[in-house]
Amino acid sequence: MYRIILFLLLIALAAAGAAWIADQPGDVALSWGGWRVHTTIPVFALAFGVAIVTAMLLWGIVRGLWRLPEQIRRNQRERRRARGRHAITHGLLAIGHGDPSAARMHADVARRHAAEDPLSLLLHAQSAQLEGDRHAAREAFQAMAERQDTRPLGLRGLFIEAQRADDPLAAVSIAEEALKLSPSSTWASHAVLGFRCASADWSGALAILDNNLASGLIDKPTYRRQRGVLLTARALELETVDRDASRDNVMEAVKLAPTLVPAAVLAAKYQSEAHQTRRAMRIVEAAWLAHPHPDLADAYAHVRLGDSARQRLVRMETLAAKAPGHPESALAVARAAVDASEFARAREALAPLTEAPTQRVAMLMAEIERTEHGDSGKARAWTLRAVRARHDPVWTADGYVSERWRPVSPVSGRLDAFQWQVPVSALPSGKSGAIESSPFEQAMLATQRHLEPPHEAEPPHGAEPPHGAKASPPAAQDNSPLKPATGEAPSPPPAEAVAVAAPPLFRARTEFAKTGEKTPPPIPPIIPIVRAPDDPGVDDEPDRGEFAERAGTAESQAGGWRGFWSRWGG
Repeated sequence: MYRIILFLLLIALAAAGAAWIADQPGDVALSWGGWRVHTTIPVFALAFGVAIVTAMLLWGIVRGLWRLPEQIRRNQRERRRARGRHAITHGLLAIGHGDPSAARMHADVARRHAAEDPLSLLLHAQSAQLEGDRHAAREAFQAMAERQDTRPLGLRGLFIEAQRADDPLAAVSIAEEALKLSPSSTWASHAVLGFRCASADWSGALAILDNNLASGLIDKPTYRRQRGVLLTARALELETVDRDASRDNVMEAVKLAPTLVPAAVLAAKYQSEAHQTRRAMRIVEAAWLAHPHPDLADAYAHVRLGDSARQRLVRMETLAAKAPGHPESALAVARAAVDASEFARAREALAPLTEAPTQRVAMLMAEIERTEHGDSGKARAWTLRAVRARHDPVWTADGYVSERWRPVSPVSGRLDAFQWQVPVSALPSGKSGAIESSPFEQAMLATQRHLEPPHEAEPPHGAEPPHGAKASPPAAQDNSPLKPATGEAPSPPPAEAVAVAAPPLFRARTEFAKTGEKTPPPIPPIIPIVRAPDDPGVDDEPDRGEFAERAGTAESQAGGWRGFWSRWGG
């Protein structure tokens, strides 16, 4: 809108100027050497304007010709850059859907047309990784690490390649360099923290954790929990070396993470040795309310040295009351009751768990049977039951099962990864078998196991079977036992019949049998098949139907022009 108004104003000014010049009287005379020009003012103004416009056009042409080579080179660079961008885009798409040959082709095109583009290096590295060429991928990431704009990405690629090559020293050095370059790098921080913990460098791990909090990678509750884990690990390591330092570390860990089981157990132990019984009990109770654990129960039972077994039982009942209904509460009470020879109390505590016992419950029941009555038979039965019983919770992390708590996972290097739970491999499956057999397969196997003729079924109560007719065997779908008549004891079926009983594929229809008529022979369970069901076979005799004759020329009829001539009687 503003441009239109400005254009109209310029036209108006030009018209006004032209009208003013046209109204001016007078002549203009120019003398240059032997040339003399005499004209009016309007004609002179018009000629002057034409000369200016012509000079501008000539300048534009000369300038365009002067810049033409540079413009051609610029256009060529733009076309090469466009081709490189196109190759990079389609190469990354090929990597996304897993086409290594297409990715390699586009990477080569991108290297020729856009060698300085960072995405070209990334495409080359990822295409080499997709093809399994580790050497080419390492070279591409090394080239990226030497550039300032792609240095973090190159270091990450080199770190991954070092991990794949099982070179932990190179991997940790690369991760430390990346962490110095970018303190907020999540992968570098995680890698360095895992390596520090794996090498038991707890001071270095705590420094990395402080850096993570300062960089905003973790929040305050996560920082407190992870710092408590690291302090607990250091306290456990110093337990047999420097007990004072171990006590200081574990007490700080309990303040930061009061629900951490290993920290609570070790802190209660130190408080019990210092005769701080009340404080030790409070530490164990706080952790027990969050996560009942057998180590907590053992620490609570022996919190006061020199107590009798009955006193420990009373203390265990107090602790179990804080988590009623939990299996660990029942196991803790039962363990203390067995130690106090209160076997009735132990059986009462384990009664809710004996229907589907775990291994610890079954072994504890075996101990009760052996200790109370000396019944080795029942003890052996419970021991065998423990072999087939469900697994108890253990320390697991990323599918790895450990006998003791660890601060980091040996699989992924994740801090505070171990949890007290049933391992995944021990969880029950919802299916009895991996593959269910089909009814046809069951019937085929049943005919092979059917070695003796079926037993005659008993006639129904109060009715006699028809003369010469035999009752059909009971249906395979009816699994309920036959109800005996009043005053009669049920007779157990023969062992042979139970062993060979199989569900028949067909039943004999005896309800249509009439008196004095014989029941037709029963249909065999499986009709023998000469060939496979999906094989149509080959007929032995040709079809003699009226539509079975083949249409066409006779076998002796010649083809070509001779046959044509013979058909016309030639």
